Amino acid sequence: MTPSNWLQRFAPTTPGAALDVACGSGRNLRWLVGAGWQVTGVDRDVAATAPLQSLAKIIDADIENGPWPLRQQQFDLVVVCNYLWRPLFDTIKSSVKPSGLLIWETFADGQQTIGRPSRPDFLLQRGELLRVCHDWRIVAYEDLFEEGADIKTSPRFVQRVAAIRPPVTA
Repeated sequence: MTPSNWLQRFAPTTPGAALDVACGSGRNLRWLVGAGWQVTGVDRDVAATAPLQSLAKIIDADIENGPWPLRQQQFDLVVVCNYLWRPLFDTIKSSVKPSGLLIWETFADGQQTIGRPSRPDFLLQRGELLRVCHDWRIVAYEDLFEEGADIKTSPRFVQRVAAIRPPVTA
């Protein structure tokens, strides 16, 4: 699988520490490692993450039903693609260092009319990522329907944000 175009477009060119939330089989993690990032990936699917063990720090954890495994850790870049668990909004945001970047891209309301996911729990509402990041500097935002770029890319309703956490002020 190819990495997220949104990630490729907005990831900083100077690598640092990155977190890939719900990294799955590592399409974005692999791209980040190739770009020089020190990557931590977290996912509950041990079979999917097994091949990634030699590439990055992998944490096998059920972040929806267990404790957040990265307490007190912060990253220059946090990436969330095709994942939504609203109770983790604040936790994920707090994992971004001050002046760090959050890149979030997932399915949005409307997706239920064309396929999966279809449960409202897994679909962002109109403007939801803007509301989540309202106190951050929004670099870019989209809320749209994509036709599908090619035969491998299905049509989908998607919402994306790239946002910078405010720096610490004295």
